[in-house]
Amino acid sequence: MKTSTLMGSLLATTGLIGAACVTYGTAFENRAYQLRHVTVPTLPPGHESIRILHLSDLHLLAGQTKKIAWVRALGYLRPHLLVNTGDNIASPTALETLVHTLSPLMKVPAVFVLGSNDVYYPRPLNPLKYFTNRDHDDVAPTLPTETLIRTLEDMGWTNAERQRLVFPINDSTIEVRGCGDAHMDIDDYDTVMGEPSTADLLIGVTHAPYRRVLDQMVADGAGLICTGHTHGGQVCLPSGRALTTNCDLPLEQAKGLSTHRLGQSSAYLHVSAGLGTSPFAPYRFFCPPEATLLTLTARPSEAHD
Repeated sequence: MKTSTLMGSLLATTGLIGAACVTYGTAFENRAYQLRHVTVPTLPPGHESIRILHLSDLHLLAGQTKKIAWVRALGYLRPHLLVNTGDNIASPTALETLVHTLSPLMKVPAVFVLGSNDVYYPRPLNPLKYFTNRDHDDVAPTLPTETLIRTLEDMGWTNAERQRLVFPINDSTIEVRGCGDAHMDIDDYDTVMGEPSTADLLIGVTHAPYRRVLDQMVADGAGLICTGHTHGGQVCLPSGRALTTNCDLPLEQAKGLSTHRLGQSSAYLHVSAGLGTSPFAPYRFFCPPEATLLTLTARPSEAHD
């Protein structure tokens, strides 16, 4: 076989494999929604368990019927608290759809923070920009952010940015402290940090898990931090390892539960892989869309001499 013929066959085969991967990632895995169950031993010894539903990165559009139905069905979980870490809509016309999607969860105490795609309209991008940790700029068209905030607040949810919020749940007191999106360089956790928490657990909430924000939250005494933004890497190796986090978080922490340490202090870090993607990159590989039910349990009793 001539070299040119062999090369042509290899290129054709590669093209077919690439097309098959894109078809799979777009038509199947991008819609293979999963509910993950994660246990976090972070409450005082002897305290009752608490269920937190963590939603992130819906990037919702009006026609996404399967996603809408799947999220609506989460109402049966009856969590004690819902945490939404941003990037809710991918179009100004999706606000009414968002209310319909989240309405079964309206009666759940809930907090939210915003992400960059609650502010900037999605648009086509060079995928290599995800490796530079910048996928927006200040000249991008903007979404109706203030209307989005009012819509979520009208549902009974509370904007946690620059807030200290306290929730008595079962026999525990949970405090939530939130801040703006570090991906947009508007992280402002210093406006809420510093005052010692008297709650049984302090939870830090923000959209993008940049280490400068995580460090502040750990220094502030947070026992759990909830974030999104990374999409779990979105396109991963067969092992599930991410190729990028679109921020400065290490690749091995792109999704799921891990620990963020600062000196002798640490906090559990939960990074949601999210439920959506940009409408201009509607595919996932080895990283299905997800929501997570975090069950907070009591820490083991400390050993005594």
